[in-house]
Amino acid sequence: MSPQRRYNALSLNAYWFGVSFMWNAIHPLVLPITLLAFVGDDAKNTVYGMLTFIGLIIALFVQPVAGAMSDITAHRLGRRRPWMLVGGAACLVCLSMLFWARSLATVIASYLLLQVSSNIAHGPAQGLIPDLVPPGKRGAASGIKTLIDMSGVIAAALVMGRLLAGPRPSTLLAITVIGVTLASSLGITTLGTHELRPERRTGNLPLRRALQLALAAFRVDWRANKEYVHLLLSRFLMLLGAFMVQSFSLYYLRDVVQAADPAATMSRLMATIAVSITLIAYPAGVVSERLGRRAISAVACALAAVGMGALYLVQDPTAFWILGCVIGLAMGAFTSVNWAWATDMVPAKEAARFLGLSNLSTAGSAAAARLAGPLIDAINRWQPNAGYGVIFVLAAAGATAAALVTLSIPESQRVPVPDDAEVSGAPSSAGSSSGE
Repeated sequence: MSPQRRYNALSLNAYWFGVSFMWNAIHPLVLPITLLAFVGDDAKNTVYGMLTFIGLIIALFVQPVAGAMSDITAHRLGRRRPWMLVGGAACLVCLSMLFWARSLATVIASYLLLQVSSNIAHGPAQGLIPDLVPPGKRGAASGIKTLIDMSGVIAAALVMGRLLAGPRPSTLLAITVIGVTLASSLGITTLGTHELRPERRTGNLPLRRALQLALAAFRVDWRANKEYVHLLLSRFLMLLGAFMVQSFSLYYLRDVVQAADPAATMSRLMATIAVSITLIAYPAGVVSERLGRRAISAVACALAAVGMGALYLVQDPTAFWILGCVIGLAMGAFTSVNWAWATDMVPAKEAARFLGLSNLSTAGSAAAARLAGPLIDAINRWQPNAGYGVIFVLAAAGATAAALVTLSIPESQRVPVPDDAEVSGAPSSAGSSSGE
């Protein structure tokens, strides 16, 4: 029996607040606004889409490699925290570079390096829940993670909407707030989470061996893990639609809805969706422990398909907010339960590597969604603003396909909770959901 340990769910997951705050400020608001100073209206969707596509492809490869390297790390701080500290520090440098950028080339370099730095920390950090949370409590733990993620979205929407609204956005203050938030959340997790001391030290790996291990991060017997592959596919299809809608909403609100202040309108829409996700994420994770992951995931996909498809029919901000609530409820239930399902399936000794590979679907779908940028501009040149409507239809189709794939995945087996797991910091209604 493993020694009894005590963990706090909030400190374990605090880092995700900073990561969520950063990227939900950078992608929907800071980066699109910054690019408008360097590119024209006829190419803005293309430049934004292709830049973020390249950045997310970088994330797709860096995250699982960093996770795999942390799996074999033996440091006095643990397997995950050294990587999180290095990546977090590098993020702060990249954020300062983004503010001081005075050319499109510098903006591009700053953004791409930020993707590398963030994912050096992100991949290992994903190993904390399967490392420390016992089976049977991971649905609740994943619900807490999603709740904290969405709290970061809400905070980013409210704070960045205020700082970046109007004709003269406060970019310096916005990026400063992002950096302070990221550093604070990273500090809470690294100081408040106590990993077990490693059983052995790996020593300094030769460069050749390190490269071999990095390449091995992608070496998986996919046929033997076909259920996990199907899970990743369902995640890819669902998130593909969500990212399509999110990525180009600022420009849609500017071009089609003709909102008086697109940044402020976008921030309110983000907050509406995030609140809906927050309300459902934790209950969905807990309920899935009893009712199973598959049914909840499939219903969530179907609901998202309806909401995304309906966006094609409306151009009023109020209607957008209502549909945002519907989509938010669907995404909250899906992401929480899907992540819990993934932690059920991954092998314990390679948890960070396999969960890093889940980024093939997360960053992969986000990257694929950005390829819609050139498509939007091309269709808009043929028929003004028609490209945005096509994106809503494609998003609904992706969510529908995700529901069908989800129904093909066998339900994961429920595992009893070990008696020696002691957890703190979780809502009492969940029976002390963990963050070990």
